[in-house]
Amino acid sequence: MEQHELLLFAVDCLDKLDIPYLITGSMASMAYGEPRFTNDIDIVADVRPDQIEAMKACFPEDDFYLETESMKKAIVRRKQFNIIHPSSGLKIDIIIHHKDAFDVSRFGRARQLHVSETRTANFAAPEDIILKKMEYYRQGGSDKHLRDIAGMIKISGSQIDRTYLVSWAEKLGLLEIWRSIENTLSP
Repeated sequence: MEQHELLLFAVDCLDKLDIPYLITGSMASMAYGEPRFTNDIDIVADVRPDQIEAMKACFPEDDFYLETESMKKAIVRRKQFNIIHPSSGLKIDIIIHHKDAFDVSRFGRARQLHVSETRTANFAAPEDIILKKMEYYRQGGSDKHLRDIAGMIKISGSQIDRTYLVSWAEKLGLLEIWRSIENTLSP
């Protein structure tokens, strides 16, 4: 299975189960920016406890590794669980919707983007991806997040709502990182 096939499979499953979701992370930053290699797909989803068995059934054990107990813990703790496709080495990180103001905002700003010629999926808006990338950079310092942001600004800069971005960067304590990025990208 190729990565785009796994993405389509996951989106079909989430839609079939009527689970609200957003594609985020590297897959989303590539949709608005420059391509790069990644082995995982990050999806923020509002999975409820009563959907665990249906979700498990959607990813058959013969093809996927998905622990029911991990799903339960992730939902209760509002963390994440993984779905692994062992034969390809690909992984889906399902990050549980936090129900905080930022998650509510980014779910309300979802964008429908094409994932195939005939299929669209819910993607986080570019500003929300940038904000999460800055948050991950702050937590771990990996330059890949800054490269993803730079690629998004280069390719989709005119589509980015900088007022929204600055407002949330301030609320999330990321304004200093955003200002640094702006200074780096200024001619």
